[in-house]
Amino acid sequence: MCALTVELRPERPEDESFLREVYACTRQEELDRTGWDAATRAAFLDMQFHAMRRGYRAMFPRGEFAVILRDGQPVGRQVVHRTGTEIRLVDVALLPAQRGRGVGTALLQTLLAESARSGIPVRLQVLATSRARRLYERLGFTRIVGDGLYEELEWRPGGRTGG
Repeated sequence: MCALTVELRPERPEDESFLREVYACTRQEELDRTGWDAATRAAFLDMQFHAMRRGYRAMFPRGEFAVILRDGQPVGRQVVHRTGTEIRLVDVALLPAQRGRGVGTALLQTLLAESARSGIPVRLQVLATSRARRLYERLGFTRIVGDGLYEELEWRPGGRTGG
C-alpha cells in the first residue's frame, strides 16, 4: 500500500474556480432540499462563496489560506489562524471523493503535532450534527462549549481541556 502524501500550498488567484467547486460540494445536501433550479443554485452559491471568502479574510487577516494537495493534486481547502493562545482550524473542506480516505486525519495530525510542540491548543467550531465531529472526537478533541447547533471543540497537548 502506498503512503498517503498530503501537503498544503498557499491559495493563488487561479485557484478560485477550484475553491468554488469545493465550497459548492459542502452545500450540496442543503441545496438538494431547496427545489431551486440550476440558475438559482448557481447564483446563491456564487453569492455565498464570495461572502464566505470576504468574511474569513476580514476575521482572520493573518490566516493561512491553503489548497490541500493529495499526491500533488488539489483535493480541498484549509484555513488556519494562529495566535499566541490558539491554533484555530477555521475551515477545512474536501471534495466528496476524498472524504474518508485519511486526508483529514493527516491534516489534523499535523496541527496536533504543532500543538504538542508549541503547547498551544487547537480549537475549531463544528456543526453538532456534522460527520466530521466523529473524526475530531476520535483524535481527542473535547467539547468546550456549544449552543445546540454548533460546538466549540479543543485539543490540548497532554489531554488537558478547558479554556
